[in-house]
Amino acid sequence: MNIPLLDLQPQLDRLRDEIVDAVTGVIDSKQYILGPRVTEFEEAVAEYCGTTRAVGVSSGTDALLITLMGLGVGPGDLVATTPYTFFATMGSIMRTGARPLFVDIDPHTYNISADHLDELLAGDDEARRRLKAIMPVHLFGQCAAMERITSTADRYGVPIIEDAAQAIGAEFPWSQKNGGILWKKAGSMGLAGCFSFFPSKNLGGIGDGGMVVTSDEAFADRLVSLRNHGSSPKYYHPLIGGNFRLAPIQAAVLHLKLPHLENWHRKRRQNSKNYRRLFRDKGLTPHAVSLPKAEYRGMDSRERHNYHIYNQFIIRVGRRDRLRAFLQEKSIGCEIYYPLCLHQQECLREFGYDRLRLPEAEKAAGETLALPIYPGLTLEMQEYVVETIAEFYQ
Repeated sequence: MNIPLLDLQPQLDRLRDEIVDAVTGVIDSKQYILGPRVTEFEEAVAEYCGTTRAVGVSSGTDALLITLMGLGVGPGDLVATTPYTFFATMGSIMRTGARPLFVDIDPHTYNISADHLDELLAGDDEARRRLKAIMPVHLFGQCAAMERITSTADRYGVPIIEDAAQAIGAEFPWSQKNGGILWKKAGSMGLAGCFSFFPSKNLGGIGDGGMVVTSDEAFADRLVSLRNHGSSPKYYHPLIGGNFRLAPIQAAVLHLKLPHLENWHRKRRQNSKNYRRLFRDKGLTPHAVSLPKAEYRGMDSRERHNYHIYNQFIIRVGRRDRLRAFLQEKSIGCEIYYPLCLHQQECLREFGYDRLRLPEAEKAAGETLALPIYPGLTLEMQEYVVETIAEFYQ
């Protein structure tokens, strides 16, 4: 049985005619830069995320970059973030001339550790002085501990930029004074949230695309100017920006996909339940295989919310590299996210980051593996995946 890590064909088969119509509509409109299709999609995303504004940009990377530019982040500044994520998180910080302040991760969620963030800032006067923003990453589709992180950001008077590239639609249970829970969407809990519409994302385009959401009207207006070379009005440039515009073709395709997103989330969550049952029935958990943590105290309520949208389904295993090779031999797609932490990357060596020791992030980089989790995955395919892993560990 051949099981790819991700198969977009079922989605394409269902939506092909609509996608062709949407693309043709843009071509026929002759409105190829910004325009009504981008505006309509921005409004739909803002409503979905629970913010007042959304600004479409050219990629998830550019969403991070333009947000940092909008904050005036630059040389001498620090941005606190995780070392265990895709390169764009760190790369966008470095491109402004600032430097990342790496914080180790929670070993269960793989997100930035709120405890380590507090400890690091409390013990480093210079870091507190230079800190310009905190950039948590909602990795693999699960929100970081935003209640704690927000408290820390407020204590030190710095904004939060949510890197929600893998987490559109994910929700975080925010405690209320009356003992209740308020569910907040990824991207809505800081000054701004940044999304990617790379084709492999839960909401993926037919090319690159990104979005910044915010409820700060003045900041949104600044981003609108920055994405178009800092102009306001045309040919007048109070800011130095760049060409960060979302293409109308991408906006049109993504807009027609957006109403399907909640159903795709539900299917991914169901696939997660299937994996958990199958691994348990095979006796693989918790000793041979550690499964993604997606729990909190209100378990019943969780079933009605996207506590985890499973952009990736990550297991932690021993002999990870050998297991990966074994699965690939059996035609099962799998991937390592991420084999090398950001502080270990060669391009940072000249800045001395390779001297850092972030044990939880480094351990995760050596033990984690992503399995197929996409909505079109069948129970039979999942059974084959788990049986093959059981065969490896028998």
